[in-house]
Amino acid sequence: MAKLKISWKEKLEDDKDLPKVIKINEKMSKRWGRGTCVIPAPREVDEIMSKIPKGKLLTINEIRKILAKKHNASIGCPITTGIFAWVAANVAGEARAEGKKRITPYWRTLKTGGILNEKYPGGIEDQKKLLQEEGHAITQKGKKFVVIDFEKNLAKL
Repeated sequence: MAKLKISWKEKLEDDKDLPKVIKINEKMSKRWGRGTCVIPAPREVDEIMSKIPKGKLLTINEIRKILAKKHNASIGCPITTGIFAWVAANVAGEARAEGKKRITPYWRTLKTGGILNEKYPGGIEDQKKLLQEEGHAITQKGKKFVVIDFEKNLAKL
């Protein structure tokens, strides 16, 4: 019997008993230091991304800081936060393709250093176009595309 494919929306809505705060173990501490790490729920990441106003930006690291503060943890999990941002982007991408207007503005969420995310719906070209429509200038650095002076446009959430 074929297994049914789970939609992006179903992935976003499945909290998997998250969020949860865990103690940073010995292996993790080499990279992340000591303390606690919040593993967010997918919807929490989407909620933060959905609040980024037009013309403003956030990086995954900024989202991680917001999550850590919300849950009184030392850090927000870099892996799950990135994965859940990707899931939220795909949910919004599907809704956009259906003609919906009120979607999470995923294109305003950048990787560390203001780098565009090639895994978002439509790839780099689509994210670049949407950001340029909001007044952001983009340059190519090696194989990566970066929003020029992205730090000046970080949202205060």
